[in-house]
Amino acid sequence: MSDRSAQAQWERYTQRPLLALAVAFAVAYAVPIVDNPASPVLAVVCTATEWAVWAAFAVDYLIRLALSPRRRQFVRTHWMDLGAVVLPLLQPLRLLRMVSTLLLVGRRARMASQIRLTTYVAGAVVGLLMFGSLAVLSVERDSPNGNIRTLGDAVWWSFTTMTTVGYGDHAPTTGLGRMIAVGLMLSGIALLGVVTANIAAWFIARFEKDDVEERRQTEAIASLAEEVRLLRTEVARLADEREQQRS
Repeated sequence: MSDRSAQAQWERYTQRPLLALAVAFAVAYAVPIVDNPASPVLAVVCTATEWAVWAAFAVDYLIRLALSPRRRQFVRTHWMDLGAVVLPLLQPLRLLRMVSTLLLVGRRARMASQIRLTTYVAGAVVGLLMFGSLAVLSVERDSPNGNIRTLGDAVWWSFTTMTTVGYGDHAPTTGLGRMIAVGLMLSGIALLGVVTANIAAWFIARFEKDDVEERRQTEAIASLAEEVRLLRTEVARLADEREQQRS
């Protein structure tokens, strides 16, 4: 078994377990925010779960690096994975662990050929909407001038921000909340661009298919017309020969 096949097999076998760990991370991240204030025991369990999930992704990156036949090239081509692994160590904030986990899950999900673009975009929209709502609620709930106090307000704000509508009835007032808003706006614009490009590509492919079919039919009609013309010429020639024989 070659190193490359070993790396591919590891990525294939660990994809579903890592996605399950990501779901566990989402639950651990959401529970203390929704159940506020959370009990000390519950907060410790959720924090430990978040760090355990991050550690699992870090170990996965190191194993993939060890199995790679060209480790320098692996580091260069997977720099986002490395950044997501190192990011929580620079400043151990729960928001950074959330961002790193989203990046790693996205990177691993894109490796699966069976995941279609539409499914990936839908999952990205739901994930960003959920995590954006929880993140802004966690930083804006206790802000003196904040107006995002409930989960419903946070979900509504995230939805209007991602769709770039921005009614203005709810807005972040803290620096970290505004950073989250910038991330959601850029992500929303990017996802809308992907969806628009995907729809445009579908229409273009459909039009090209219709054009090919129309050209094929046109060529078939032209070929048939040419055959009819030749047949008429042959019939006229045979009629002339018969007329000459009679005379």
